[in-house]
Amino acid sequence: MNIITNERLIKRNSAIGKVTSLVGMLMLVGGLIASFQIQDPEIVMWLWAAFIFGFVLSQVGIYFGNRWGRIPRLDQIIDKNLKGLGREYSIYHYMTPAAHLLVGPAGVWTILPYYQSGRISFTKGRWRASGGGFLQAYMRIFGQESIGKPDMDARVEIDSLRKYLFKILAEDAVIPEIRALLVFTHPKVDLALEDAPLPAITPREIKDSLRAAAKANPLPKDTLSALQAALPQVGKET
Repeated sequence: MNIITNERLIKRNSAIGKVTSLVGMLMLVGGLIASFQIQDPEIVMWLWAAFIFGFVLSQVGIYFGNRWGRIPRLDQIIDKNLKGLGREYSIYHYMTPAAHLLVGPAGVWTILPYYQSGRISFTKGRWRASGGGFLQAYMRIFGQESIGKPDMDARVEIDSLRKYLFKILAEDAVIPEIRALLVFTHPKVDLALEDAPLPAITPREIKDSLRAAAKANPLPKDTLSALQAALPQVGKET
């Protein structure tokens, strides 16, 4: 399998996460301590403003840290579980409008990783993350992103990717169907998504799912070759 990764973007965003986390924590702690020691109402007001801004910075740091600072990173988890899929496949990390784009005999897939823990369900048209006790509930609020609306996230990536392919492919090229695959990477996740509008799996199921897709509806070889020729070329094989 060919792996093409935007290492420069990862290093930059990892550094942003570290800096914002550190500055945010310093502002949180410093603002809180100083507010109890200073009596001037006007200064206290500014200290509380700094406290709030520090909280915002810390959340930005968590966002960047979860995506680009955690080891293994999301792209590394995907790569590990795709290893051995075959050199006909190419995975593009942060190189296109889709953060993680897979192209191969199984078709064109945008892979959307999520790091939520606990029970993930889809009921009455809503995605929910629940369970895991107090600690995991606290981490869902302060330590990781909300699950949000994965179907909307997928739609945005698919639309952006389709426009991108129209630009880079020849005018007479066939734009294949672009599909989305949700991958929940947290080791303590329980998926109850039988009625979800998109396929949702854990990392260890990625390879089997793609092989099944390649067998059921393989991407024509000429379309695959045209796509891989037009997409970024620099990467490594596994």
